[in-house]
Amino acid sequence: MTDKLLIDQTGHIVTLTLNMPELRNPITDQDLCNALIDTMQKISADQTVRAAILTGAGNAFSSGGNLKHMRDGQGIFSGDAVSIKDGYRGGIQKLAQAVWDCEVPLIAAVNGPAYGAGCDLTCMCDIRIASSKATFAENFVNVGIIPGDGGSWLLPRQIGLSRAAEMTFTADPVDAQTALEWGLVSRVVEPEELISAATALAERIARNPPRQLRMAKRLMREGMTMGLPQVLQLAAAYQGACHQTEDHAEAVNALLEKRQGEFGGT
Repeated sequence: MTDKLLIDQTGHIVTLTLNMPELRNPITDQDLCNALIDTMQKISADQTVRAAILTGAGNAFSSGGNLKHMRDGQGIFSGDAVSIKDGYRGGIQKLAQAVWDCEVPLIAAVNGPAYGAGCDLTCMCDIRIASSKATFAENFVNVGIIPGDGGSWLLPRQIGLSRAAEMTFTADPVDAQTALEWGLVSRVVEPEELISAATALAERIARNPPRQLRMAKRLMREGMTMGLPQVLQLAAAYQGACHQTEDHAEAVNALLEKRQGEFGGT
């Protein structure tokens, strides 16, 4: 594992920190990209993890792509059109799928600028909390490219087509307060409060039955592309499974007894 991604687990919560602050945490860096893909898969497989936080080191959340690599044709930007296509498929697009498919609730603690693929990375998460210093930009056209990481699918689902089109076509950044008004983030806090706010939210989530959290997330994901009849069918199957668990019985008893439940994922 690379030191370009810092991983800290405390109890049931994992905090991931993009750790290339000198370059503003570009997720097109192959080492960082691979580390994120690997970590998302490990988190999903680890039943002790109930929530995760993703943030950036330094003053930026993520600049998205490395502009010098774009200019010099390095990394995923190297080679002919077919080579670049393969680079995107094996790199940033594989990352997008891995983050989107992560089974546990994922909170983006956006500490600063989230541009291009960095903006889209926040949209791959379930919840976004922003520092008052955060800014968001879908600025691909500003560097003569298009959202190659799924941003054209992700962003409209978070803020609607009209506002997503405005961000995409102008490439203009929006500040944290505008992001809050548009529904891109659910909360704005002062910079020094960001990680504590994200951690408090993660702790609140992690108090709930872990397998049911994962199933609830999966239903929400599927609901973005399935019709209601298909979602109802899947929900019925999940519900049947939930009713057989010890955590369901514990949750009901805890509510009746006016106490906090103790859940073991069984």
